[in-house]
Amino acid sequence: MRGDVRILLVGEPKVGKTSLIMSLVSEEFPEEVPARAEEITIPADVTPERIPTHIIDYSASEQTDDELQDEINRANVVCVVYDVNKESTIEKIQSKWIPLVNGSTEKGNRIPVILVGNKSDLQGASSMETILPIMNQYMEIETCVECSAKNLKNISELFFYAQKAVLHPTAPLYNPEDKQLKSSCVQALTRIFNISDQDNDGILNDTEMNFFQKYCFRNPLTPQALEDVKTVVWKNTSDGIQDDGLTLSGFLFLNMLFIQRGRHETTWTVLRKFGYDDNLELTDDYLHPQLRVPYNCTTELNHCTYMFLQQVFEKYDADNDGILSPIELKNLFNVFPYFPWGPEAFNTVCTDERGWITLHGYLCHWTFTTYLDVHRCLEYLGYLGYTTIMEQESQTAAITVTRSKKLDLEKGQTQRNVFLCKVIGPKGTGKTAFLQAFLGRSLKMQSEMGRDVFDFTINTVQVNSQDKYLILHEVDVDTEFLKASSASCDVACLMYDITDAKSFNYCASIYKEHYMESRIPCIFVASKADLPEQKQEQGITPVEFCYKHRLPAPFHFSCNSDEATNSQIYSRLALAAAFPDPSLGSSCSLVPWPNL
Repeated sequence: MRGDVRILLVGEPKVGKTSLIMSLVSEEFPEEVPARAEEITIPADVTPERIPTHIIDYSASEQTDDELQDEINRANVVCVVYDVNKESTIEKIQSKWIPLVNGSTEKGNRIPVILVGNKSDLQGASSMETILPIMNQYMEIETCVECSAKNLKNISELFFYAQKAVLHPTAPLYNPEDKQLKSSCVQALTRIFNISDQDNDGILNDTEMNFFQKYCFRNPLTPQALEDVKTVVWKNTSDGIQDDGLTLSGFLFLNMLFIQRGRHETTWTVLRKFGYDDNLELTDDYLHPQLRVPYNCTTELNHCTYMFLQQVFEKYDADNDGILSPIELKNLFNVFPYFPWGPEAFNTVCTDERGWITLHGYLCHWTFTTYLDVHRCLEYLGYLGYTTIMEQESQTAAITVTRSKKLDLEKGQTQRNVFLCKVIGPKGTGKTAFLQAFLGRSLKMQSEMGRDVFDFTINTVQVNSQDKYLILHEVDVDTEFLKASSASCDVACLMYDITDAKSFNYCASIYKEHYMESRIPCIFVASKADLPEQKQEQGITPVEFCYKHRLPAPFHFSCNSDEATNSQIYSRLALAAAFPDPSLGSSCSLVPWPNL
């Protein structure tokens, strides 16, 4: 919601613009009226909407046309004042004031206008019969208020409606010509309905309606009020009520009814609670709340957020098979303005044999996004309505920021649940196969995946009977591994090809350059272990090298090995990350580790 409201009063001389302002401020009709009132600021605490309001007067005798146009440009709403007893001032609404205010403005950006019929105390009949055709002709006219500065009739109401026209505008919501909600409004309300429909049956039952009512307006509806709402919808729509619940059609009808009855604030309260701005776009504050992540700390999802995400998964898993089909996944993301996951997402986590994402893979991908791009994760949670369902102020409540890695090293263990492992080695070593084997995929399955393989995978491994997430990131030493910052991780996996005599030398050089003096655990992995081994050009054997540098002997990996043999390597990587040794330059020592 905007920070303040600027109301400009215009109209022909002697219609009572200045008197209206002074009557509002002093609560009595002024005996002496100046040519023009000074700008008035009404503090937020005395306005119905708790928004500071500025009221600006216009005087043709004291201001130039350029000054008037400048005030119009600065105004949020313009009150065109006319004398209900002088038809000439009414005629000027169409011939002069509406064109002056919005003549050069595009249809969607026009300044809202309030028509103000002053001096109603001097007339016997209403001017509304003359005014209504004008209101029907100009969409920007929000309403017309007949008032009297002398009798103080409808003075506060006038400025309330002016403020309301700014804070709860009609234009973004409703097309009075078609008498229909605008498409952008329908889109926003549809997202809100889908979030509120927690069991995804296309109907808001009484529990869901009351949850929605309490979230938006703080108080639930009484049973009788609920029935009254459903009765109104049932009488006016053919498909608004189904199985004693409110359908999307009924939900849209209710909001249109509020708008048609001048209760725009009801729909705007709903829209703003769900993060929308005046243009019906989700605000940056809603999608990207500030989250401070200190250096050497990481970001993880907390337990309640995993429960929320599982609830979302189960909501859209229509056949309850623990897998999201492409259609089910599309439905899950229907509250997004775009489809957030590209093809690489399905090669990063576990899927079924069809490539459809499992609950485990789904949670892994959320963990992966949170670790590597927490701000994108916050945005995604915003689209899903996390703050609504979990009743939180912002998505930051979903995130745990871990303690500094420096403290983990001092204590020799970590409280983290997600670890990043850089898998480093020359091209052709088998790093991609190593990453995909982590997801249980054979070479045959990998060949069928084509070229859409991503250089990340994530899965869970057990460390001391607890599930931990391990992210593997493939790095080619001869292309990407150039800066020391690229070496940063929780554990390094240095992979060499036993069939290539030069392969280990690459890894040994990387170790000496980036890890020998660091406190990052390192594990060497000998790939293609099912093939004949070539003598490495390094002066000493890989086993001797590891012994010399107090590292575990290289683990052997083969795509043709059984899954249990390979899984020991991934468990050891996670274990090394979870229990870094603070006493050594390289923390992956020969000291016995806790049992797997």
